[in-house]
Amino acid sequence: LKVTSVMDCVSRWVPDNSMAQFQEVMRQQLESSMHAELEKLLSTAKGDAEICKKDFEGFKKLFHRFLQVKGPSVEWPKINRPPEDSIQPYEKIREKGLPENVANSLNKLVVVKLNGGLGTSMGCKGPKSLISVRNENTFLDLTVQQIEHLNKTYNTDVPLVLMNSFNTDEDTRKILQKYTHHRVKIHTFNQSRYPRINKESLLPVAKDMGLVGESADGWYPPGHGDIYASFYNSGLLEQLIAEGKEYIFVSNIDNLGATVDLHILNHLVSQPNGKRCEFIMEVTDKTRADVKGGTLIQYEGKLRLLEIAQVPKAHVDEFKSVSKFKIFNTNNLWISLAAIKRLQEQNAMDMEIIVNPKTLNGGLNVIQLETAVGAAIKCFDNALGINVPRSRFLPVKTTSDLLLVMSNLYSLEAGSLTMSEKREFPTTPHVKLGSSFTKVQEYLIRFESIPDMLELDHLTVSGDVTFGKNVSLKGTVIIIANHGDRIDIPAGSMLENKIVSGNLRILDH
Repeated sequence: LKVTSVMDCVSRWVPDNSMAQFQEVMRQQLESSMHAELEKLLSTAKGDAEICKKDFEGFKKLFHRFLQVKGPSVEWPKINRPPEDSIQPYEKIREKGLPENVANSLNKLVVVKLNGGLGTSMGCKGPKSLISVRNENTFLDLTVQQIEHLNKTYNTDVPLVLMNSFNTDEDTRKILQKYTHHRVKIHTFNQSRYPRINKESLLPVAKDMGLVGESADGWYPPGHGDIYASFYNSGLLEQLIAEGKEYIFVSNIDNLGATVDLHILNHLVSQPNGKRCEFIMEVTDKTRADVKGGTLIQYEGKLRLLEIAQVPKAHVDEFKSVSKFKIFNTNNLWISLAAIKRLQEQNAMDMEIIVNPKTLNGGLNVIQLETAVGAAIKCFDNALGINVPRSRFLPVKTTSDLLLVMSNLYSLEAGSLTMSEKREFPTTPHVKLGSSFTKVQEYLIRFESIPDMLELDHLTVSGDVTFGKNVSLKGTVIIIANHGDRIDIPAGSMLENKIVSGNLRILDH
């Protein structure tokens, strides 16, 4: 970044004792330039000037901290494994059983889904939550069905809160009308809108507050760590506390395994007052597919989330090691509402800054300053990790994931997916679909019906491949159509431990 390079240059000719003063002057100049640019942008705001002003206050704090940061946010030698009792096995929590009156606990709960993302990576327009994932049901449909089932079963009032972004808010609000007669109260609030920064000048790239036209690329939602400030600023946090709510269960809307778990909820609400746990992070065992996932560590006496972006380059392989860091964060979090309110009012919510570099369509290099919701774990009292079964982490990020959840590996009941009892082993198959399947529309055209995958271990598909009806895949199946070739797997085929290559030779694997 320009700040660093300027600092590097001058350090050669500025005496050491003056260096700190010089850097401080540089920081102050950058900050005042940024503030002046933000004021110019605000002057172009239409009806939402007050909201923009609040957003910019948050951005100024983040930018100030960004300029102060010197070197990595963790010192590697200080990292320790978490103490045994700070990550509890789920089985131990489950053994306690449930109280007779589950409804009392449920009435203290709010379900929050992170709904700021678009479906662009899967070739879809609009919010990702509106993509159909199973029997024409979208992520949002399944979420509403799950909570409605809870409310009807236990005669409770668990509300759903959606944290939207400026990218998803309008489309989501339109679709919410269809749930008017469901037994779920639905609230929404918007996460902040922050300006993207030119990597060279460290000033905003947007010329006005518009979300269309030349300034459209100038804005971004600043990561899910923004939930605390935007939830508080919306007034909804205060409203829910007034209604007697005590905890939120936060998760990504595309994690189909993130359902309300009554045992974890009971563990939260049954703690004695002085020992009340304010934050639970669900973690699960790391596999080779999860090596980049954030992990829990002990750092300076506190439980802390360590993300790969914070790891010094020399230690990245160590971080990815399944033997040293055995668990990763599922981003299923249970957090005390009163604690969020307290930390916000004390300005004590401290999350590491993630500097996310991007290149805009015109080739301009920008940076986004972001934070992660789980990084605040160190700010809460009596924080705890719970090592949950892998079934609570079922994210749909790609069409390969989509194939798994649409298949007969899972059964759907009341909005929840569970692994079929007919599958003999609990692990999900490893599925890798090639670039011809990236977009949902293309993927759907290539399957006349979803194959039987109950006995599948591994599937790799590459090139121009289509599947007829009632295909069955077992063991390890690899299908590769060379460039210019096309492979049509005939209806009714059963492929078990087979490699299918360009000219449709079928070989034993």
